[in-house]
Amino acid sequence: MISPLFYGPSATRRTLFKSAGKATAVLAAAALTLSACSTGPASSTSDASSSSSGSSQFPVTIKHVFGETTVKAQPKRVVTVSWVNDDVALALGVVPVGVPKNEWGGNGQGSTPWKDAALKELGASFGSDKAPVQFSEADGINFTEIAKLTPDVILAAYSGLTEEDYKKLTEIAPVVAHPEVAYGTSWQDSTSIIGKALGKEAEATKLIADTEATVKTEAAKYPQIAGKSFIYGNLEPASADGVNIYTANDNRPRFLSGIGMKLASVVEENSKGSKEFFIPWSAEKANELEADVFVTWVPDAATADSIKSDPLIGQIPAVKSGALVADSDNTLTLSISAASPLSLPWSLDTFLPQLATAADAVK
Repeated sequence: MISPLFYGPSATRRTLFKSAGKATAVLAAAALTLSACSTGPASSTSDASSSSSGSSQFPVTIKHVFGETTVKAQPKRVVTVSWVNDDVALALGVVPVGVPKNEWGGNGQGSTPWKDAALKELGASFGSDKAPVQFSEADGINFTEIAKLTPDVILAAYSGLTEEDYKKLTEIAPVVAHPEVAYGTSWQDSTSIIGKALGKEAEATKLIADTEATVKTEAAKYPQIAGKSFIYGNLEPASADGVNIYTANDNRPRFLSGIGMKLASVVEENSKGSKEFFIPWSAEKANELEADVFVTWVPDAATADSIKSDPLIGQIPAVKSGALVADSDNTLTLSISAASPLSLPWSLDTFLPQLATAADAVK
């Protein structure tokens, strides 16, 4: 599985995908007002019992890019792959038995602030007896570790599973794969799909509505953002192919569109019919990337300065006007790139002011 959040050395990154990218009380409320249903760690001597309301919904059949998967009974042992899927499960009150480490944008224990908060409230903090087992995905799907966890279901609603990955995983347990575009599932669809797989459809519907309301309320505090056109991309001045633009298939542009901004027409026109989450763009045509605001991730402040001074990339209109958002906080970038009902509320207090500052620079 190739990750769209891979931020390794630029030479390696060019052979893979390109990527950029507190309302803590809201995070806790979204995750924890729902009923908790711990599936327990791999070493647990007993599995949590299913709720009667959830059990009555099964079996359920979920369609996805590789066909369809039937979950016969409410899962007691849940394993997740990629990002987002574990966040959604936790937000629905379900503690997986196994989750991948956040090896980019994570903290010292391979987690995130929003995940740690949810696990704590559910009594399953990492290091405790009820915590999920963590496994590495640095080299792709960790089939061996997943098999050891004997899951009832494997959640991959947001992922880049290949058909080969999918077939191998189905030998372990039913797999809920992404519906269409690799890494292109919106957080709303991920939540809806996972809610169905876990027998928590009503909770998922409420979670989506509550999260959307929170985002809308917080964004309304910055009226200068509304209506501004934007491009969300990845800029690398030192690279020969140093410009990549995220399409409407990606959660980063989706988030900005969701708070009232408008995807730049140049992106819409050049990505029509695309099934990809990004399109490459020639640095020689950087001046054609017309938008009020340009958003990107940078490894450090020096890179932001080099973007502005670059003879080609520096000609991007929003860069020239000072309406560039170039953030070097990996965790913040992760919270938007791999958006979830837990990560988005956490990101708002930091990310929205950055967007507002850029919008203020628009002439």
